[in-house]
Amino acid sequence: MKDQPTSAPSAPSAPSNPSNPLDCSAVVYSVNRPVYDEEKLESQLHKKDKSLVTFRQRITQQCQCSVQRARAALFSLLPVLSWLPSYPFKEYIFSDVVSGLSTGVVQLPQGLAYALLAAVPPVYGLYSSFYPVLLYTFFGTSRHVSVGTFAVISLMIGGVVVREAPDSKFYVQVNGSNMSAVLDTEARDAQRVQVAMVFTTITGIIQIVLGLLRFGFVAIYLSEPLVRGFTTAAAVHVVVSQLKYLLGVKTHRYSGALSVVYSLKAVFSQISETNIPTLLLGLSCLVFLYIVKDLNERFKKRLPIPIPGEIIVVIVSTGVTYGMSLSQLHQVDIVGHIPTGLRAPTLPDFSLASNLITDAFAVAIVGYSMGISLAKIFALKHGYTVDGNQEMLAYGLCNFISSFFQTFVVTCSMSRSLVQESTGGKTQIAGLLASMVVLLVVVAIGFVFEPLPQTALAAIIIVNLLGMFKQFRDIHHLWRTSKIELTIWVIAFVSSVLLGLDLGLLVSITFGIFTVIYRTQNPHTSLLGHVPDTALYVSVDQYEEASEEQGVKIFQFNSSIYFANSDRYVSSLKEQTGVRPEHIQSLRKAQKKKTRKSQENHTLVVCANAVRGVSHKLLPNPHSPNKEEERPELEQVNGQVKGELTGADTDSEKAVFIQTYSSSIHSIVLDWNCVGFIDSVGAKAIKQVIKEYAAVDISVVIARCNGGVLDELERLQFFTEMKKSIFFPTIHDAILHCQDLNSSPSTGPETCV
Repeated sequence: MKDQPTSAPSAPSAPSNPSNPLDCSAVVYSVNRPVYDEEKLESQLHKKDKSLVTFRQRITQQCQCSVQRARAALFSLLPVLSWLPSYPFKEYIFSDVVSGLSTGVVQLPQGLAYALLAAVPPVYGLYSSFYPVLLYTFFGTSRHVSVGTFAVISLMIGGVVVREAPDSKFYVQVNGSNMSAVLDTEARDAQRVQVAMVFTTITGIIQIVLGLLRFGFVAIYLSEPLVRGFTTAAAVHVVVSQLKYLLGVKTHRYSGALSVVYSLKAVFSQISETNIPTLLLGLSCLVFLYIVKDLNERFKKRLPIPIPGEIIVVIVSTGVTYGMSLSQLHQVDIVGHIPTGLRAPTLPDFSLASNLITDAFAVAIVGYSMGISLAKIFALKHGYTVDGNQEMLAYGLCNFISSFFQTFVVTCSMSRSLVQESTGGKTQIAGLLASMVVLLVVVAIGFVFEPLPQTALAAIIIVNLLGMFKQFRDIHHLWRTSKIELTIWVIAFVSSVLLGLDLGLLVSITFGIFTVIYRTQNPHTSLLGHVPDTALYVSVDQYEEASEEQGVKIFQFNSSIYFANSDRYVSSLKEQTGVRPEHIQSLRKAQKKKTRKSQENHTLVVCANAVRGVSHKLLPNPHSPNKEEERPELEQVNGQVKGELTGADTDSEKAVFIQTYSSSIHSIVLDWNCVGFIDSVGAKAIKQVIKEYAAVDISVVIARCNGGVLDELERLQFFTEMKKSIFFPTIHDAILHCQDLNSSPSTGPETCV
C-alpha cells in the first residue's frame, strides 16, 4: 500500500485545493513510502549503542577529583564568586544602593511586626532580618528576591511556638495565694525563643539535606491554586491574630484546629474592653498605609522610589506614643525593651526537637516553594536562570547558620522583593545593603523604637496582606476555566482556615495528589475519524469533517495505562467501539445450539452507521406466507441492542445480528499518543483485550507508541506473546495496514498472537 494524500505543487504559491477542508495554506507536502510498522522500522533504523556503566563505575566517576570539578563545586556552592569579580561597579552601584536603602527601610518595620506573628520579642525579628539576608548574598542564585521575615512563615512558626510554650505553663503564684497567679512573661519569652531556635535549626537541616539530594523539585507538588488558596487562608489567620493588637484587648493566642474560631470568639467576647486610643491610633495607621500603598501602585512608573509608608508610620507613631505618654496614661501596648548590639552565638536546646520535625518539614517546603516561585518570576523577567537545588541549599544554610544567633525561619517576601526590583536593584548587593540598615538599628539606635505601639505593627501587617485577599478573585476565574483547580483552591483555603496551616497544608497536598489520580483514572476518551485528503485523524465528536474509516475503529485514551486505570481502559474501549467480545462469544455459542432448529421467517438486515454505532430493521421475508406482517424495529447503538424480540427468535436473531455486526468491524486501532508509561498490570490488560478481539476475528493494532513505552513493554516481556508488527508509528500507517489486510481474500483478520 502507498500513502499518497496529495500531490505536491510546483511552487509554494500554488493555488489552494477547495475540496480539502484543511487547505488554509499554499504549502503542501506529498509522501510516497511503504507502510511501516515498528518491526520494519527497526530493521531499517539502527539504535545507538549504549555503553553500560556499572554502579561501581558511577561512584568512581563521582569521586574523581580535578581542578575543574573542584572549581565547579566551589562556584556551585558560592554563586557569588561567579558574578562579584565581574561586577560592573559604575553601572550598577547607584541602583543597588538606592534599592538596598529602600528595601532596608521596609525590612526594618516588617522585621519588628512579623516577630509578633512568630510569638517572640520584636528584636528577634531584627536579627532574622540581618543574618539570613547577609548569608543569602553568598549562597543564593536570584538577584532580586529579598530574603527575611515573611507573614505566612512567621505565623506557622508562631503556631508551633505557642503550642510548645503556652501561657498556661508560665503562671506563677504571688504571696502563696492561688487567687493571685501572674504571667511570667520573661520566662515565657525565653522558652519561646528557644523553641523558635530549635525549630529553625531543624528546618535548615531539612532544606540542606533536600538540596544536597537534588530534591528541589518537591515544590512542584504545591500547585499554584493550592499555594494561592493556602496563602489566602494564612492571611485570614494573620488578620485574626492581629485584631487583639488593633483593638488593644488581652486574649490568649490559640493554635491548631479551629484556632481562628477560638480567636474570634475571644476577641468579640472582650470587645467591650477595647482600648479607644489604641484603636484610633491603629485605624489611623491603617488608613494612611492603605493610601500610600494605593499611591505607590498608581504612580509606580513616575515615582523614582516608592513612598516609604511603613517607616513613616513607625517614626510618627513612635513619636506620638512617646510624646503623649500613651503607654503610661492610656495603657497602649508598646514594643518595649530592645537590647542594643548583637548576641553571641548559642547552641539550641535539642531536647525540644522531638515534637517539631513534622512542622519543620512543612515550613521548609512552604518557605522554599514561595522563594523559588518568586525567584523564577524575576529570573524570567530579567533574562537569567536560578538553580532550584542551590536555592534549597541556600535557604537551608541561611536558616541553619542563623539559628545559632537566635533567629527564626525566613524566606523571601513578595512586598520587599517588589520594592528591591522596582527601585532598580541589579544584584544581591542591594540585599546586603538592606541588611546593613537593619544592623545599624540593632547596634546603635534600637532603643529609639521602644515606644513603638504594637497597634502600628498590626496595621503594617494587615495592609501588607491586602494583596493576598485579592486572591479571592481566583474563584470566579477558576469556575470558568477548571473546576478541579477550583476545588483544590477551596479545599486548601477551607482546610487551612479550619484545621490550621500545618494540617491544612497536608490535607491540601493529599487532595491535590488525589486529583491527579482521578484525572488519570477518568481521562477523556474518544473515537477518531479521518479528515479527507489528509493523513490527519481527529475526534468525530468534535469535528464534523471527521469520518470513521469503514470497518475500523480508532480509539484514543488520554492517559497512561497502569494498575489504577487499566480496567477503565478496557471498559472504555468496549463502550466506545460498541464491540464486546464476550457478548459475541456467548451469542455465538447460543447460535450453535440452535443450528438444528427451523429457519426463521424473517431476515435480519444490518446497516452500519458511518460515524457511531449501528442501526438495523427486521424486514418481511419475501418468501414468508404473510408478506404484510412486519416485525418490530430494533436499534443498536455502541453494541447495545434496543427494541424487543420475543419468543424463541430472540437468541438466534441476536446471534445473527452480532455475527453480522462483528464482521463489519474487522480492525481496532489503539492510539497511544498520550500514553506516557505502562506498567505490568496495564500490559497484561492490553494482551488480554487483544486476545479477546482476536477470538472474534477482529485484529487490534497500536499506533503512535513512543520509544520509552516500547522499551517498557520489552522489559515487561510483552513481545514474548505479541508481535511487534502490530505497532505502527502513525495512525495512517495502521489504517492502511488494516485496509490492506482486510482486502486480501486469502488472509483473514490478523490475530497477532
